[in-house]
Order: sequence, then C-alpha cells, then structure tokens
Amino acid sequence: MPLTADTLAQALHAAVQAQALHRSADALRGGQALAQPPSLDLAVVAFRADGSPVGANVLWSREHPDGHVATLPADFGPVQGIRFDADRQDADGNSMAWWPDTDWAALSWEPLWGDGPVRFVAPYPASVLKLQVAVGVALQLDPADGARRWTHQGRERALRDWLFDMLAVSCNTSTSALVSWLHAHGALRADGDDALHRLWAALELPTLRLLGTQPDGGWGNAAGAGVGRIQMTAWDTVRLLWWLDPDAPPPPWLPPAAPRLPEPQRQTVLRGLREQGLDIVLSSGTLAGLPGWVEGIPARVQAGWLQADGRWLADEREYPAATGPRTQTVRFAHKIGNTENYAADAGIVQSLAPGGRHYLIALFSNLGQRYAPHPLAAGPWGLPALGAAIDAFLGEHLG
Repeated sequence: MPLTADTLAQALHAAVQAQALHRSADALRGGQALAQPPSLDLAVVAFRADGSPVGANVLWSREHPDGHVATLPADFGPVQGIRFDADRQDADGNSMAWWPDTDWAALSWEPLWGDGPVRFVAPYPASVLKLQVAVGVALQLDPADGARRWTHQGRERALRDWLFDMLAVSCNTSTSALVSWLHAHGALRADGDDALHRLWAALELPTLRLLGTQPDGGWGNAAGAGVGRIQMTAWDTVRLLWWLDPDAPPPPWLPPAAPRLPEPQRQTVLRGLREQGLDIVLSSGTLAGLPGWVEGIPARVQAGWLQADGRWLADEREYPAATGPRTQTVRFAHKIGNTENYAADAGIVQSLAPGGRHYLIALFSNLGQRYAPHPLAAGPWGLPALGAAIDAFLGEHLG
C-alpha cells in the first residue's frame, strides 16, 4: 500500500487506538483509569524518496473519543475545519481542565484560532514551548552573538549555553534567562506585539503563541503566562520544524520571501535538539533502566549523558543504567515537554542509514506524570509504544 495522506492518517489513528490510552491509570483517581477519554493532538509529515511530502493530523478528546482526522490543505498550510480553544487555568493557577471531575460544559473557553465546526481544546505544550523561545533568540542573534554574555539571577553565561541547556535538558532557569533577554531586547512582550509573534504570522503558524511572559523572565502560571497563555498545536509545530529542518524540501505554503534563519543560528537551535538529554516521551532510551520499560522511537542515545557506571545524568535528572540493549536506528532531534498533567514531544527523525526514513512528528497530550507507572517516567508506557508504532510504519514505507 503506497504512502499517501489517507494511509498515513489511517496508520496514526490505528496506532493511537492500539495503545488503549483511555485505560491509563490516573494517580488522582487512586490508580483507576481516566474518568474521561484523553486529549491527544498528533501530527506527522513524512518525506518520500522523491522528496515529496505527505502529512496527517489526528486528534482525540472527550469530545472526540474515536478520533478526528483533520483536513489539511494541499500546500500544507494551516489546518482547516477546526476551532481550537485555549487550555484553561483557574484563578489559583491550576490546570483545572484536566481534573477528573471537571465539567467542560461549565467552563468558559478562550478561542485560540480557527472557526471550523469541530472544536478541540489544545493542551498546554509544556516544555515544548521552549522551542518558541529558542527560535525567538536565534532570530535576534548575529552570527557571532552566541558567545555574548547574559546575566540572570546573578549567573552570567553565554547565550548559546543558556539556549543549549534550555533545549537539551529542558532547564527552566535557562528558559527564564532567555525570556528576560528577549524582553530586554524588545523582541518579546506580554501582549504579543513583538518580533516573535510577527514571525509566527509571517510563517502562517497561527496557533503558536507565547503570551504573558515577563521582563524578569517569568513564563509560568504564577507569572500570568503558562497554561492557556502559551499554546502550540501539533500541525503548526511540525510545520515549524519543517522550516527549521535543513534536509527538508522548501515549505510549500511559504512564499520565497518568507523569513529564514541564517544557517549559523539555525544550527545553534538544532544542536540543542540533536543532543537531547531526555528521551522520555515518544522515544524512551533515557528510561531503559526502569521496570517494565517500553521502547519508543529507536533513537540513538547521546553518549554525553551516560556516566561510566551506565547511569543517565542530564543536568540534575538522574536515571538508572539500562538493563538491556536499546535499538538505535534513527537520529531524533527533538524537544520534550513533561508535567503532572501534560506530556509532549516534537522533533525531526532521520534514519542513521543513508537513504532511510525522514519525517517530522509532534504530539501534545494531557497524559503527564500522574499517569506514569514510575516516578521517573513522563507518562504512560503507551506514549513510547505509540512512537515505536509510528516509526515502524514509516520505516516500512520510507526505509
């Protein structure tokens, strides 16, 4: 069966259904299964041997428990037929939309983008939002500016070092440092009237937003940002990755005069994604020492995070040594997101063998650590299993 938009959408739908994620154990329910079907926003763009792309976006929620296949335009522009609403937090900064007893019909929702007949509440992207910050910083840098120093909370470092740690080990302090740098240089404002959001408009990525951030570097719920103020959807995120990917064909929805990142700045961002220290969502090599480990996308692990005794140490996060071999057939340049309520992952997958598969993938979900089988896991084992299933399907079709 040839790889087409329809067969890719069918494969993504089947892969999600096979994981029975609605049966995941919820710690807030004493280990019982979810009270409501989970929310997942999953998108893939695959590049066939002739370079021509194929894309699909499938979404699930309590309002769409059997899944919805989004309508995508021929030029891979914004999703059609969906009205995205923003996630919600209450006055105390809680992500209350995902509590077991929350009645969505009783909530007021803020529109995010779109006016289609299908409504989807976009889950908070968790730390995948740091990809927006990274692009914002790279957009402002001259080629030699990576070594420029910036001081935050009494700590001075080169911008490129703040950026690497933000992406590779998801460092929140580094994120705050770079948010404060963007504010200090007029590139980011709480209201979104800034260079970053003008870039998203120019790139036709309407669901990417980074609102409510503060000059002191605040970007979480307590700062007036966070859940519902910072948003990303899977389709717009894979298209952002397409724009960043040096091995992808030109994005067909963009005119020739669309903004581009100069190569040195693009490589600065890609380095943080390629040397990822946390394979814990769609790929799971970091977690290979946990009981019941399930392998995800078979990504090459980055040896720089492995200790002499086999333990995995990424910044302050430590994981036990792997108890068996990991399959390593692809490079996964990606950014993960992980909180109690959310698990997300987005990146560029390329075969380590010449001429093999090359695709982009993004997943946003409300299946965070409260559904994890172990305190060090990011979510249910169904998430890496989903990554493995998608990679196996694309391996059959792309090599």
